[in-house]
Amino acid sequence: MVKGRTYQRVAKRLLRTCCIIMIASVPIVASAESLRCNGQSVSEGDTRLALRYNCGEPLLADTYCAPVYYAPTFQPVPEPFASIVVPCQLVEEWLYDRGPGNLLAVVRIRSGVVQSIQYGRSLPRRY
Repeated sequence: MVKGRTYQRVAKRLLRTCCIIMIASVPIVASAESLRCNGQSVSEGDTRLALRYNCGEPLLADTYCAPVYYAPTFQPVPEPFASIVVPCQLVEEWLYDRGPGNLLAVVRIRSGVVQSIQYGRSLPRRY
């Protein structure tokens, strides 16, 4: 009787360990947003030209100067150096109204490449 219980405990531990290893080995899939326009799809990493070709002119477009950050600390570069040594990085935000029943889409573009696509009922705040 004691051997049977010991065997059950060992089997449960082995099963638990196998389950944990299987769950840990499943790759985590990165989700990237995409925007469907006129039967075409635009996703993060596409160029500004591909976005304009597939989706046309945006309803609104805005350009602003995003701060540049230090690499190791992610702190913004201080102002005297930021304007003289390190230029700001231009960021464009294009707003697409996808019609009734669909959420607004805001596409953020840096260096001519789509960086993010956000959906919502109102305009997102800058970060």
